[in-house]
Amino acid sequence: MQLKSARGGAGTDWRSMSALLESAIDALGESGTLALGACVIGALFGFFAQRSKFCLRSAVIEFSRNQTGGRLTVWLFAFATAVGVTQWLAWIGWFDAGNARQIAARGSLSGAAIGGALFGMGMILARGCSSRLLVLAAQGNLRSLLSGLIFAVSAQSALTGALLPLRLAMSEWWTIDGGGARDLLARTGIGHVGALVFAAVWFCAAVFWARRQRVGFWGWAGAIGVGLAVASGWWFTYAMSRLAFDPHPIQSLSFTGPSAEVLTRVLFVSDKPLTFDFGLVPGVFLGAFAAAALSRELKLEGFQGGASMRRYIAGAVCMGFGGMLAGGCAVGAGLSGAAIFTATAWVTLVAMWAAAMLTDRLVDQRGTHAIDAPAPLSAVESGAMR
Repeated sequence: MQLKSARGGAGTDWRSMSALLESAIDALGESGTLALGACVIGALFGFFAQRSKFCLRSAVIEFSRNQTGGRLTVWLFAFATAVGVTQWLAWIGWFDAGNARQIAARGSLSGAAIGGALFGMGMILARGCSSRLLVLAAQGNLRSLLSGLIFAVSAQSALTGALLPLRLAMSEWWTIDGGGARDLLARTGIGHVGALVFAAVWFCAAVFWARRQRVGFWGWAGAIGVGLAVASGWWFTYAMSRLAFDPHPIQSLSFTGPSAEVLTRVLFVSDKPLTFDFGLVPGVFLGAFAAAALSRELKLEGFQGGASMRRYIAGAVCMGFGGMLAGGCAVGAGLSGAAIFTATAWVTLVAMWAAAMLTDRLVDQRGTHAIDAPAPLSAVESGAMR
């Protein structure tokens, strides 16, 4: 099957990329190609996330405390790039989110709001969102490794285990139909061009603040790479859905479901075919490890006391259940879901920000303000932006 673009000039490029994917499918099979593609995209995400210190939790703390360390700017670069490139792909006909689960399926606004709030609270307590914990674990941070494992267990419990009834009950409190009801571009009428303008405004704002804060090269370049990885995930799974014989979901980067799937496959023998989710987590780990090794940032770190350990565990549980309830994590909803303008993802993102800011004010700013504040990028990144 040939992939065709709505813009005539892109048709030849589509055919070339289609031929490459068809060759990979012939050699590796559909499931193998999906897993390998996810591993490559995940490795790029992990590398750029490690180098840029990309972290939603750090961005929220800077905003909440009215600081100017560059972490919020990094997040804005990643956010604007993910939204802009994804919408550009849709505008030229290389991607269509209409059949993606986040838009096509029935959604839960109550799950998005409550789950997003729980996730935001959890990432403050665990001192990192799920993607950041995976990146830090690759550097040798044992606190993040344990928190990540507990996050995966909690997510799996909410998906198929003891927490499943609670998740389903909360999801049914306020639902929204799939299709146009969840598609904010359709509901607002701004279309792909309006979305591109929206992304361009935030990208220009990120450039302005990066210059004022003298954010280093890897701060902004790495964040752009994170956004490109998210857009690549959407493009790759859409292309595979058009070429593959068996149906495959159209998706991009997220860490709640994939972490649960990797945990299940590690613990139990499975005869299910490999998926995009399965290849993603190992890829991110390998990419972050390579970046840390090249920058000489590999370092074993542990807990500093029992109180700290309790805090990390509580945060990981909140993130695991909250992410599964919301249908996405800080990356799955905050970047991937926001990039296709699905209503539930934006509700989740707003709830994450609000709950994280409130948790930071109530928990950290009352006790460990100076210790817990993220280091400014200008102090840890070399090569200030010119």
